Amino acid sequence: MTPRLTTKPQAGPWLRRSAFFLALSAVCLPAIQAHALSALQDLPGTPDAGKDKPAEPPTTGIPSPDPLVNSAPSEPTNTPATLPLNGGKPAEAIYDINTVPEPVKKTRQLIVEAAASGNIEQLRPLLGSGAKATDVSVGETAGDPVNTLKELAGDPDGIEILSSILNIMGSGFAHVSVGTPDEAYVWPYFAAKPLNTLTAPEKVELMRIVTAGDYQDMQDFGTYSFFRIGIAPDGTWKFFRSGE
Repeated sequence: MTPRLTTKPQAGPWLRRSAFFLALSAVCLPAIQAHALSALQDLPGTPDAGKDKPAEPPTTGIPSPDPLVNSAPSEPTNTPATLPLNGGKPAEAIYDINTVPEPVKKTRQLIVEAAASGNIEQLRPLLGSGAKATDVSVGETAGDPVNTLKELAGDPDGIEILSSILNIMGSGFAHVSVGTPDEAYVWPYFAAKPLNTLTAPEKVELMRIVTAGDYQDMQDFGTYSFFRIGIAPDGTWKFFRSGE
């Protein structure tokens, strides 16, 4: 319970102090208000702001999100020569599978279906043989490509590598080395784009394929070094690689 005030203050001294402060406010308040208003004129967004300063161009649109890391290194990043670029420029990400040749579209669909089956042997007929055999270059490559892929997984059935293939084939892709014998459609497009050029949304997409620790390791090299899949314009599964 809040205690009540049981005694009244003496009227004389209290009234004298009140009169003194009222008189002081009448003299000082206008000056304080004038000073405050003059200070407000220098704040952005006030009517008189920037009267004596050159006008700055207005900002339009929604600002881009800040990148997860500083993408402007103090020194130029050396791009490995093996990075498949087009005329020295990073390839653009493509998301519309209907823009690729029909054989490429069909091979991609077959790879996705085989990976989704959970049976890594379903990939064998797609890996080809002879001159059109898929180049499986991952770690210490064994003789049998399916066994090589299976050994990359953390489980005996190769389920983990099938999951990685699905994540990779579900990302954007790039059309690289156009007009050359090495022409291919490559998943994911990060394989054809230096990491220091990625936007924040692109980094989010990358983190669906690799871990944050993998990403930090890749930054030291300057480029994507996880699995990538390449399909030739005629539908041949050209390669399944890592590194580079």
